Parts: sequence; structure tokens; C-alpha cells
Amino acid sequence: METDLSELIHRIAHRLRHGYRHTLEPLGLSPGQGRALRVLAEAPEPLRMVQLAEALRIVPRSVTPVIDALEEAGLVRRQVDPANRRSTLLTLTDRGQEVYARVVEARKEAARELFSVLTPEQQARLKELLAIVEESPFTM
Repeated sequence: METDLSELIHRIAHRLRHGYRHTLEPLGLSPGQGRALRVLAEAPEPLRMVQLAEALRIVPRSVTPVIDALEEAGLVRRQVDPANRRSTLLTLTDRGQEVYARVVEARKEAARELFSVLTPEQQARLKELLAIVEESPFTM
């Protein structure tokens, strides 16, 4: 039985997530926490909780435990939004920035290991093809 393309991509994505999870364990982070750090680190300005939830594509109430854990670890700081005192702004602490740099390396390490079976040329071609798919409109 031949595996279809969507199933193959799903399996590879699962292996990549598993590898990423494994490389994050020494940092004491979950993949969701790693994603939250990435969004906060790459944001041009502090984000509100609802903005972080939107960027992570999760419901706002789901972001609270993620931020609670990151704040407890000293990686994220909550601040009252001066423009709207009912809102909370999120920023990375200096330690959060340092850990985020390690998260980036963990993600790269997981990808390097998974795709090491391909030559550099094959990796470049795969990246090119996936970029075409990623950039195309998908209406469903």
C-alpha cells in the first residue's frame, strides 16, 4: 500500500516534533513553551496575552498556563499595558532571551538530525518545494 503525500508529511512532522521535544527536555521546556518564547522573541514589541494566543493559534485561556510556567522559570515578565490597564503585556527577560537562543539551536539540531539522510542538495530542493506549497493559497 502506497503512502500518500499528506500522510508522509504528517509522519515526518511528527518525527520532527518528537526530536524537538527531546532536545528541549534539558532546557525544562515543552514544545508549546518553546513556541511561545519564539513568538515573544520575534515580536517587534511586547504582546498582549490575546495576541500571543492568536500567533500560537490557540484559544486565549490555553496561553495562561504556558505563560505561568515561563514566568515562574524567570523567562517571561508580565507588565500592565499603560494604554489599557486591563491588559497585560508580555516580554522576555534577559534569561528568557538566553534560553530562546538555546531553543533556536534545539530546533535546528532536531531538523539537522532528521534531515541528515538527505544530501545538502536534496535538502535545498526539499526546502524550495515546501516553500512553494507554503506560499500558495489554500482555500478549504
